[in-house]
Amino acid sequence: MSHINCKGTLIDLSSPKVMGILNITPDSFYDGGKYKDISIAVSQVEKMLLEGATFIDIGAYSSRPNASHIGEDEELQRILPIVKTLVEEFPEILISIDTFRSKVAKECITSGACMINDISGGSMDPMLFSTVAELQVPYILMHMRGTPQNMQNNTHYDNLVKDIIFYFSEKVQQLRALQVNDIILDVGFGFGKSLEQNYELLQNLHLFKALELPILAGLSRKSMLYKLLDITPKEALNATTVANTIAIFNGASILRVHDVKEAIETIKIVEASRN
Repeated sequence: MSHINCKGTLIDLSSPKVMGILNITPDSFYDGGKYKDISIAVSQVEKMLLEGATFIDIGAYSSRPNASHIGEDEELQRILPIVKTLVEEFPEILISIDTFRSKVAKECITSGACMINDISGGSMDPMLFSTVAELQVPYILMHMRGTPQNMQNNTHYDNLVKDIIFYFSEKVQQLRALQVNDIILDVGFGFGKSLEQNYELLQNLHLFKALELPILAGLSRKSMLYKLLDITPKEALNATTVANTIAIFNGASILRVHDVKEAIETIKIVEASRN
């Protein structure tokens, strides 16, 4: 499946696309608090769109390990004004909403967003799958164990890749039964995985192509990169580019990144080497 339908626009994923990250959380691991002001958020989105981002992924709930939990109302208060402003400023924009809550998903899609990116795979809100089905929008299905508050407490797997493929196949079956058409898989780098397991997943990303769905790689400036190299997230752009290169060679169709320009350059070089 190489196309997804976003607001009536068919997006061709046979050539990898870039999803720019806009965190409007005060405590995200890399850019927390930077884009709370709407005008700063708008100029950052404009920059990412000019650099070539196909999608903009907006999150108002921090999902880093041990992040503080916030309520639904607070998440909505943070995210809705930004979504509405961006749709007004950039009518063609394709906004993905990083949420696990059906109410947040519904209100944002109604306000002009076009995709749901759910870290919980439907496990933190039993209404989410049926809401996605009702809204008929593309859905990013991520693998995580537990919640952001406790996900790093259980990183034992019988067989890492097989366990996650089994998890995906069960969830995809549930989504298909509800007539959800466009599903994108995200193995969840850093979510309930040890450092070594993250690299095992990166090396074996191509095995997930057996599920015949597009794969999103979210590696940007993550701890699997900066902890390995003993640097900070701010110093992890070069590491991100290397990891993204491996991900594309192993079948990733979407790169979710903080740095759009560099991700676009990575894709161009990989594509040129393939041609």
